[in-house]
Amino acid sequence: MASYNNILFQFLGGLGLFLFSIKYMGDGLQLSAGEKLRYILDKYTTNPFLGVLTGIFVTILIQSSSGTTVITVGLVGAGLLTLRQAIGIIMGANIGTTLTTFIIGFNLSRYALPIVFIGAALLFFTKKQVLNNAGRILYGFGGIFYALSLMASAMSPLKNEPWFTELMLKLGQNSILGVFIGTTLTMLIQASSATIGILQNLYADNLITLKATLPVLFGDNIGTTITAILACIGASTAAKRVAFSHILFNVIGAVIFLIFLAPFTKFMFLMESFFKLPPKMTIAFAHGIFNVANTVLQFPFIGALAYVVTKIFPMSDEEITYKPEYLDELLIRKAPSVALGQAKKEICVMLSKANRNFDLAFEYFQTRDEKLSTKVERKEEELNELDQEITKYLTQLFREHLSTNEGEIGSSLLDLTRDIERIGDHAAGIVKDVNYQVKKNLNFSDDAQYEVSILSKITKEMLSLTYEALNENDKIKAIEALDYHHRIYEYEKKIRKKHIERMNEGICQIKAGLYYVDIISHFTRICDHARNIVEKVINNQS
Repeated sequence: MASYNNILFQFLGGLGLFLFSIKYMGDGLQLSAGEKLRYILDKYTTNPFLGVLTGIFVTILIQSSSGTTVITVGLVGAGLLTLRQAIGIIMGANIGTTLTTFIIGFNLSRYALPIVFIGAALLFFTKKQVLNNAGRILYGFGGIFYALSLMASAMSPLKNEPWFTELMLKLGQNSILGVFIGTTLTMLIQASSATIGILQNLYADNLITLKATLPVLFGDNIGTTITAILACIGASTAAKRVAFSHILFNVIGAVIFLIFLAPFTKFMFLMESFFKLPPKMTIAFAHGIFNVANTVLQFPFIGALAYVVTKIFPMSDEEITYKPEYLDELLIRKAPSVALGQAKKEICVMLSKANRNFDLAFEYFQTRDEKLSTKVERKEEELNELDQEITKYLTQLFREHLSTNEGEIGSSLLDLTRDIERIGDHAAGIVKDVNYQVKKNLNFSDDAQYEVSILSKITKEMLSLTYEALNENDKIKAIEALDYHHRIYEYEKKIRKKHIERMNEGICQIKAGLYYVDIISHFTRICDHARNIVEKVINNQS
């Protein structure tokens, strides 16, 4: 019994180290190219083919096909990707994940510990972010091979166990059982690369035949979909469609290759013999060929696949658009750099809402329509909630691995939310002052009304340029917005003098005059907060 304990503990310890190493290496890769990851997801997913390439690249970066799928589920749920684009990314993710198996195929176990040491040295004895990231990659890389050697030595005694030999024989005779075991094991571990790593060790030690290995490998691809399923629980219909597309794609692929299992097995034997492949590399090639061929076969039918899942998960009429639109907490852990980009998009939405609320507030000033007052109040509540959600999201994001530049941008984004929230407050303040005027039956002179309308026009122009500058990261428009900030202060000085003259001449009511000053201060304060926003654009802090 003691020997079984040793086997179990060593295997589980090796598995734990393997999972950690994969994650740690992925963190290092993502930190090294985090901003590129965000850019690629934004720019290179315009069609399914580019989606496939994107899926390959992103999965290589984060070392997790399920992680890529989770990111994709989040982006589709946020309305940033179409279903067809998402299916393309998923196909690419399946190909990208084969890199890990090829890495394992190069048996570098004897160099594992020196690589771990070099990685640790770069982590602990250097201060440069680039070298720290390289340390993470090397530490994870070495950890993978050391973990594999632990699992291999743990499983080695099993070759002498009759029950294990019998199980391997059954797998060779029953391909459906192999698919089931591969699916179940991957669902439990939630890491397809770990399952394939185990298969590579078993095949290298002659504990399992190639014919028995391949169905387990097919099942592994099905099992990896569990992460996407968990990700879409409680999510939008669009997100559920992506998750089911992942399942359907992998199941169809497994069925096709099970039908042609015999010729595929012969092909892999020939390939192994012709190229003199080591056993681990044979499994790596089998995994790679399976995923590439599956993508090639099903790529022309992306439209049909999208149609099927759309019919299975129809969009309900009652489905409410989620607020906030772009914040997906799953992205915080899986892709912090992408999450940062999503936070900025949400902030742009927040600014657009604040600008709209200002328009409604000024319209209320002109018309005294009570419906507009109610709208402003309701939108102000939305802005406050959005401010809280974005702040919470960014706070959680700061706990993850961000580059120095990304950390600075995150801090700047927090400041932006405060400025935008204050813009909303001042819009609501205009409504409150107008309500008081109505209640007290106070009226502005025609000249005062005209002056406020000019202030409003300048403020609108500045807010519009501020939004464009932030959304497009356009410094020219940011500088133009600053010019409007100068204009509004010059104009405010001018109308304050005129206002005093009107009060001295008795043209304007004293009480109304006091609230005139309060009203115009809202416009200038709004422009002050807009100035804070565009200055961050100019200084590359957003």
